[in-house]
Amino acid sequence: MRAGRRGYSSQEADFRLSTLDNGIRVATNPLPGHFAAMGIYIHAGSRFEPPKLSGVSHIIDRLAFKSTTSRSAIEMEEALQELGGNFLCASSRETLMYQASVFHHDSDKMFSLLSETVMNPVITEEEVLQQLDTAAYEISEIWQKPELILPEIAHITAFNGGLGNPLLCPEERLSEITPDLVREYRATFYRPDRIVAAFVGIPHERAIEITQACLGDMKSDASKLANSQSVYTGGERIVPMPEPIGNLPQFYQLHVYYRGVSISDPDVYALAALQTLLGGGGSFSAGGPGKGMYSRLYTDVLNRYGYIESCLGVNHSYSDDGLFGISASCIPNAAPYMAQVIGNQMALLTTSGAGALNYIEVERAKKQLRSSVLMNLESKMVELEDLGRQIQLNDNKVPVAEMCDKIDALTPSDLRRVAERVLTSSPPTLVMQGASREAFGDVAKVLKQFGLGGDAAVATESKGWWS
Repeated sequence: MRAGRRGYSSQEADFRLSTLDNGIRVATNPLPGHFAAMGIYIHAGSRFEPPKLSGVSHIIDRLAFKSTTSRSAIEMEEALQELGGNFLCASSRETLMYQASVFHHDSDKMFSLLSETVMNPVITEEEVLQQLDTAAYEISEIWQKPELILPEIAHITAFNGGLGNPLLCPEERLSEITPDLVREYRATFYRPDRIVAAFVGIPHERAIEITQACLGDMKSDASKLANSQSVYTGGERIVPMPEPIGNLPQFYQLHVYYRGVSISDPDVYALAALQTLLGGGGSFSAGGPGKGMYSRLYTDVLNRYGYIESCLGVNHSYSDDGLFGISASCIPNAAPYMAQVIGNQMALLTTSGAGALNYIEVERAKKQLRSSVLMNLESKMVELEDLGRQIQLNDNKVPVAEMCDKIDALTPSDLRRVAERVLTSSPPTLVMQGASREAFGDVAKVLKQFGLGGDAAVATESKGWWS
């Protein structure tokens, strides 16, 4: 076993990382408390799927905690319920994670169950068919919710391959996914060199013992699996309106994104601060500064234009790329004005003249961002996921004190520089939902008049988010 220790200040002074002989990395942060949290993180997800395995990530996370070679699905459920706590499995573009939190004295038992569902699932025909039916229902439901479906379409539009692969299983792929295909996916990605075992609240030596006992028998693979590459292209897509629900009003949607930065980019903190500064929300947002009431998009858009239903700053960062922009919805008659409103808000982030970023709002955004980071990390499960995913992607963990220091060091000129870098160096990604493309006017042309982005892309009709 290869071991190493990295010392950090404050509560992360005991963060440690070791590697088992088969290549599995074990990371720990022994924070005090009544509960322990543990997780198994696999470097897999939709961005890595070749065409043959497209959509399998969506199905495989729902097959967690079902039957294994040593117990039935009912016995697995009973064992989990007996331990209490909480547990989950979720897939994303770059990670498949299995994690749980229980009392300390049940840590061994819970990690054993996590390991069992990772290493020894049976994957029966009945279980797969049941999850395919569930996925079909999810796809039909999510298509009715613009706030969920349009960001997915934006990724598909923005990137060629990799991050542009659909996160949810394409509808036409449901009939192609079989137990054998799920096993092929597992054989491809469930390898020790792609696995991180993370523990919060458990001493490092004990975590190594637990991991060795449960996962030490996994065979290492000398071959290297090439990670998929994403190419940012930008683009434009029009999405039909969903079926109306009763007498509820329907709003047109416009999402404008540009190429963002990766999580390892030094500018990631400035871009996160810009998103916080933009803030925003819906027309019925209530509360104080913590809910965006003093953010730019709330004060300068939602408070000023009654025809806009929602307006929100958006930031997605991944291991090698990202998206940054603004999403908005409005009454149908206001669609022609949306590009002007969004373009103006983006352009003001890059200017040094009237409307430029000022010291007070930048300081407010920095405090909000730092507060959000610290409050989220108060949860052991969030701390666990942060630990596991940082080790998985960077083989290191940036301490929270360092994050806060980098946020505190930001200045208005830093944010303006990063805004100019992001908003003026790539073609836009435009996603519109309305009765017709013509309702929005020439969005790319309007944005270019504000000095934003590169060349406009060609619009395409979308019959479903996976198209």
